[in-house]
Amino acid sequence: LDIHKYIRFLEEIVIKSLWNGYKINGIRINGKTGVWILPNKKICSIGIKVSRWITMHGLAFNINTNLQYFDYIIPCGINNIKMTSIKKEDILLFNKVKKLMKQSFKDIFNIEYI
Repeated sequence: LDIHKYIRFLEEIVIKSLWNGYKINGIRINGKTGVWILPNKKICSIGIKVSRWITMHGLAFNINTNLQYFDYIIPCGINNIKMTSIKKEDILLFNKVKKLMKQSFKDIFNIEYI
């Protein structure tokens, strides 16, 4: 598993969780990391560090995020994007998102939890 594939797997976990739980169509945009709702609305940012094949950091999945803070920065260094959240797009249930992401993680990485 290379680093780029690992990042694509993380994106896929979020995309599956959005669709399976909320029927929100998350997408990838070529040349940009993360998950998007529309080409200018980002719902998940991903940033990792790998050292000795151990990953650190991860993803920021905007579930019930105060999006006002993004007005003061250029998110991910990309101009003209809006950050969004599940709450803003409509529905919020944190435990549901957690359960969906765990299931998607299990499916994508083909693992069993112990």
